[in-house]
Parts: sequence; structure tokens; C-alpha cells
Amino acid sequence: MSGPSTYKPKPGFETWLDQRLPLIRFANDTMIDFPTPKNLNYWWTFGGILAVCLVLQIITGIVLAMNYVAHTDLAFQSVERIMRDVNFGWLLRYMHSNGASMFFLAVYLHMARGLYYGSYKAPREILWILGVIIFLLMMATAFMGYVLPWGQMSYWGAMVITNLFSSFDQLIPGLGTSITTWLWGGFSVDNPTLNRFFSLHYLLPFVIFAVVALHVWALHVPGNNNPTGIEVKSKSETVPFHPYYTVKDGFAIVIFLMLFAAFVFFNPNALGHADNYIPADPLVTPAHIVPEWYFLPFYAMLRAVPDKLGGVLVMFGSIGLLFILPWLDRAKTKSMRYRPIAKQFWFLFIIAFLVLGYCGSQPADGPIVLVAQIATGYYFAYFLIILPLLAKLETPKGVPTSISAAVLSSDKKGQ
Repeated sequence: MSGPSTYKPKPGFETWLDQRLPLIRFANDTMIDFPTPKNLNYWWTFGGILAVCLVLQIITGIVLAMNYVAHTDLAFQSVERIMRDVNFGWLLRYMHSNGASMFFLAVYLHMARGLYYGSYKAPREILWILGVIIFLLMMATAFMGYVLPWGQMSYWGAMVITNLFSSFDQLIPGLGTSITTWLWGGFSVDNPTLNRFFSLHYLLPFVIFAVVALHVWALHVPGNNNPTGIEVKSKSETVPFHPYYTVKDGFAIVIFLMLFAAFVFFNPNALGHADNYIPADPLVTPAHIVPEWYFLPFYAMLRAVPDKLGGVLVMFGSIGLLFILPWLDRAKTKSMRYRPIAKQFWFLFIIAFLVLGYCGSQPADGPIVLVAQIATGYYFAYFLIILPLLAKLETPKGVPTSISAAVLSSDKKGQ
């Protein structure tokens, strides 16, 4: 949907700057006059919400890093000092820790919307793949950040997750041990591990920011998808991004920030684990080691497979599938609004994902493992079997000829 620029600089400084560094033209074409489908709903506001989350995480993280000490003897105490002695340190830390949860909540909703409305299909395959890369970078950044407070759950979480790479010894002898030793910087999780994780945790958000820029660039080439899944056919089917969607996004951001503030000010530890307020002790293993809630579905997949290497491959494979999703689902109709059978399977997929999250939070006992195995099976079947079959077998219903026809149809129904 990118096209000729509509920006006309004012005489004087704006014209002079536009001829040398067209920053104002770039901002105008990407954030003000950018033609956007007129029928976007509130599910499309999560892009703006995620941008706000990323900026908040970077700002609070930089300030926290000024007061944090990346040493196994001092890390836990430095976090306590931030909470008690640094001006508004408690606020910065709670904003950062709860901000990570809000970030993942928004990204899961953003991805669920993409799955429902077919935003991964042509011509937006690169846009989707860049989004999955951002998701992977977020997971790596969040995991390393969880280690930094150096509490019990931080230490043992690092021990369990980094040890997973040792399973690669079953593929190539010595490979997994070499990777694990390199991650640790020694022969166990210790001070070199903490230093490496702190450095990478500080660096990766800026990498995420760069990939987000590519993500936005890739969005502006074909333009936004929309609830109908039909491409824009004329200028009359679009409106300028500003003020129509800046106002809509702004309203959604305010509502989301209210939810964020409710956690920060009224229940800041609701999404954390009490054991992480105990200093890390290599000699005392917690009764139940669990990651943060946003990792729980993948943790459940890991535990659902009895074999260690098999569990690791399933866990990584569950994310790897997302990279090839545009070629697994070959249905020509993008939006599940017009695919009633696919819609039902999508809802079952969401339920399976939530069930996996619950299973990941519970001890790995018999019934929990069985339920996790069933949910894991459905997760993979959805991408590898159900979507490819539905692309061939399902007949879409009531697909409109254009965005305008869909908008007029919905207006008539509302009258």
C-alpha cells in the first residue's frame, strides 16, 4: 500500500530540511497520511500498545541498570537496595517486571488476532516472520532478565533451562555440553553466567527495537490486513492513519495502561513467584521450579515428552512451526470470519494453549502430564494437519467482494 508521498513541505526550513534529510516527510507518510483500511477494529490497536510497552521496558531497564550490580554476591542485595533506597526505585522495578508480563499479554493477543484474521498470508509473509523473530527475541530477553534478581527461582530456572542444551549430546556427542559450558562461562551457573545474561539482557531490547523497525517497514509495503481479509481496492476503502487510528490506538493504550497500573500499584507481585524473594542457594532446590507465566505453555510441552531431547525439540518446534505457517495454511480466504469450521478449530487451539499454560504451572504428576500431552498433540495437529486439510476441504461462506461491501453490509445489519 506504499505509494508516492503526499507530503508538501512549507517554504523555508521545512523545504531545506526535506531536501537533505526528509524526516518530516517520513513521519507524515508513515504515521499521519498512511492509508489504512476503514474497517479495522480494536484488535488492531495492540501494535501501538506493544510499541508503548517496548519503550517503557527500555527506559525503565536503562535506569535500573544504573543501580544493578551483576555479581552473584551483590545482585540480590542491589535489587533490594533499588526497592528501598533508590528514589522511586520500587516503581521502576515494578513497572519493569510487570511491564514484561503486559508486553507478553499484548503480544499473545496480537498473534492470536493474526492467526484468526489470516495476517500471515500473502503478501504479508515477511511481516509475520519478522513478528515471530521479535517473539523469540522477547523470550530470550525475558528469560535472561528473570535470572538477574538472583533469587531462588532465578538461579534454578537458569540451571534447568540452560541444562536443556546438554540434551544435544544425543545428536552429536559433546555438542550439548559445549553449548551449556559456553552459556555458563564455566562448569555451573555462577558469576560469569550472571554477567553474560546481564549484558545480553541489556543488548537485546535494542535488537528488538531494530527488528520492530523492519516489522513496521514490512507492514507499510502491503498495508494493513483487515477483518474481512480482503485487500484494499480503492482509496475510498481507506482513511488516513491520523486522526482516525491515532485516536483509536490512544484510547486503547490508556485502557491498557490502566490495567498495567492496577498491577503495579495494587498487586505488583501477583504475576511473580514468592521464592524469588529468597536469595539464590545452590544447595537448596525449590519444591516446584516454574518459569514466568508467559513461558508456561512451552514449559508444559517440554515436560509432556518423557525423553529430554524429544521435549527440547518439541518445545523449539512449537515456535519453529510459526515460521512456516504461511505455507502450511494455503486457504485463499484469509479471515476466519468467513470460515466457520476453521473458526471452531481456532477456538479449540486457544483453549489448548491456555490448558498448556495451566499444566505448566502444576507439578508434573500423572493426570497433568497426560492432559499436557493431549494439548501438545492438538497444538501440532492444528498447524500440520487441520489447517492444511481445511484449506482443501472447507468452503468459505458469505465472503464480500470488497471492504466497502462488508462495511455497508454490517451497517444494514445494525439498522
